[in-house]
Amino acid sequence: MAFKLSGGDADELPVNHEINVTPFIDVMLVLLIIFMVAAPLATVDVKVDLPVANAEPSARPDEPLFLTIEQDGRLTVNDRPVELAALGSAVSEASDGDNEARVFLRADKAVPYERIMDAMNALRSAGYLRVALMGAEVS
Repeated sequence: MAFKLSGGDADELPVNHEINVTPFIDVMLVLLIIFMVAAPLATVDVKVDLPVANAEPSARPDEPLFLTIEQDGRLTVNDRPVELAALGSAVSEASDGDNEARVFLRADKAVPYERIMDAMNALRSAGYLRVALMGAEVS
């Protein structure tokens, strides 16, 4: 085996002094695709802490009809305990059978959303479609 130590051979390639940016562009495109796929997956489980209503409270009727869902899930209609199965008849009794009466629904913020929807579905099936959700008043 022989080695040639002298330079200047005609078979030698010329030196390129420019930067080849093609590999950098390939890496950037791969990273872009990874972030485009990963970003929506990072926001799937969003915890929501709903704000307190800061609108002016509307005038209350003379005898409001309150449906309260307490933290442990108990239902009360105008401070009278009631079961979910008997909610329609209890609201009908409290409103003297007036299906157009507005029901003010107030629930503890620790109550699961499913429990609130169960109560609203029971009101709807009893014919009470005017339900007002109440929030804490800002002082």
